[in-house]
Amino acid sequence: MEIRWLDDFIALARTRHFSRAAEEQNVTQPTLSRRIKLLEDEMGVTLIDRNTLPLSLTPAGEIFLSGAEQMVRIARDTKAQCREIREQEESRLRFATTQTLYLLYYRTWLMPASERYGIDIDLNLTSTSWAASDFVSALTQGQCDLVLCYWHPLINYVEEFNDPRFEHLVVCEEELVPVTALDADHQPLFMLPGTKKAPLPYISYHASSFLRPLIEHSLQQALETPHLVTINENMLSVSVKAMIKEGFGVGWLPKRLVEESLAYKRLALAGDERWHIPLQIRLYRLKNSSRTTTLELFWQKMREELESHGLIETPNS
Repeated sequence: MEIRWLDDFIALARTRHFSRAAEEQNVTQPTLSRRIKLLEDEMGVTLIDRNTLPLSLTPAGEIFLSGAEQMVRIARDTKAQCREIREQEESRLRFATTQTLYLLYYRTWLMPASERYGIDIDLNLTSTSWAASDFVSALTQGQCDLVLCYWHPLINYVEEFNDPRFEHLVVCEEELVPVTALDADHQPLFMLPGTKKAPLPYISYHASSFLRPLIEHSLQQALETPHLVTINENMLSVSVKAMIKEGFGVGWLPKRLVEESLAYKRLALAGDERWHIPLQIRLYRLKNSSRTTTLELFWQKMREELESHGLIETPNS
């Protein structure tokens, strides 16, 4: 049984005439007659008394009419509700980022912005444990609309974002700083560069993280050779920070992640500015997205806000 058959029956019950009902339903009379017969076969009773002029409903037809009107009403209301849910889902932007950037920017920057613009943003929390390459794939395959990530020319995982299909906004400038715990006298426990005889224990990042290739290249280019021995690798900056805070070694962390710890002397810098590594935090999107209207509105608002704070978009070339 199809909903359109019920509509046909309701139209016939109202007009009491096959030709008028067919015209109202925009079908041929034979088609309407066939559908009414299919309904009667399905119900196992005669619904229309065809021997009267105008046509009339049989007692079973009267009962069926009430049920048909109710079923059509429920079907239409349900369809409208489903359409509304779909439209709401389509208007929500899907956001992905690393755990560190989530902690630093999602609640304090992105969500307030979405509320100001009246655009809902959902965070895919699984993205906080993704490898760097996963973010590129997710944006390319339409699994998310926005990606917030670290950027530097030497981060090989984001090379694909240089493709003309993508564009970005520079959210802010950042830098990685070498950090260490403090000793009993509140002095840095470790200081760069270390020595060959006494290399510094090094808390490194996993090979698939955003930051490891950048740090490795920067250390190779350092004017003074650092003497480090890797004792631990982690995917997440917060995990690196936890290991450093416990005094296990020295490591590089985003400055914004450790500003409070440095200010309250729970951690200390393990080297001067020669060991600092500059990078950017960028917001990426796919230009030709299926959510063009909502995404374009959010992107324009975000661009204007960043420009008002002295940061402008760096277009891909």
